[in-house]
Amino acid sequence: MNSARQGAERDVPFQLRGNSFTMMVLKVIDPASPEFFPQLSVKVRQAPNFFRNAPVVLDFEELTEETPRFDVAALVTNLRALYLLPVGFQGGPRAVQEGALASGLTPMPAGRAAKMEAAARGAEPQAGNPAAPAQPVAPPEPIYRATLVVTEPVRSGQQIYAEKTDLVITAPVSPGAEVVADGHIHVYGALRGRALAGVSGDTNARIFCHSLEAEVVSVAGLYRVAEDFGDDVLKKPVQIFLRDGYLRMEPL
Repeated sequence: MNSARQGAERDVPFQLRGNSFTMMVLKVIDPASPEFFPQLSVKVRQAPNFFRNAPVVLDFEELTEETPRFDVAALVTNLRALYLLPVGFQGGPRAVQEGALASGLTPMPAGRAAKMEAAARGAEPQAGNPAAPAQPVAPPEPIYRATLVVTEPVRSGQQIYAEKTDLVITAPVSPGAEVVADGHIHVYGALRGRALAGVSGDTNARIFCHSLEAEVVSVAGLYRVAEDFGDDVLKKPVQIFLRDGYLRMEPL
């Protein structure tokens, strides 16, 4: 009976499974600005391998009903011309959301950081009474997992993701590799490739390394590419963190 069941499972032509993926969020502040795409193009050219065919969620939360109308479909087309792949959107006025849906984008839930911020402000309306202010809601208790420790070199093309925990690597990270964590990242060796800490929105996350030689580093979605590293941190022991909304790098 058991072998018959296993054979039937192998004959099923597909499986549906839940999973989580790291996606870039592009906050759209002034879509009508003539500098929007020229400046974005400069950013993309700084790290073409990082951005090429990267899935992107468009964040329209900053837009209001008073925002001048713009063509969402044209925005999506121009982003694809830069080899970015818009797949979803968040927030925005009704007309913008309708344009995003018509362009094939999927509504996406707000990230963890945005939800916690809204809860702290009491910004979520009560169910059944949109006009009533919400009661302050305490953030959910964090789910702790054991720190993920990697003792072997992280090779080119390899990705390591420390979900809901910190990542500790006691070996070098090679060019073309990617190390990702919801918490902190510690690299006791040369950090090359890409390092993304706090990917679920933890703005307190940090990156520590013995030698900063990375292509891209990011904390809670804010990133810097190698061309922006100063001589005071390049190939030196460094910590990388957020302060006042900016990504900072300091020698250790």
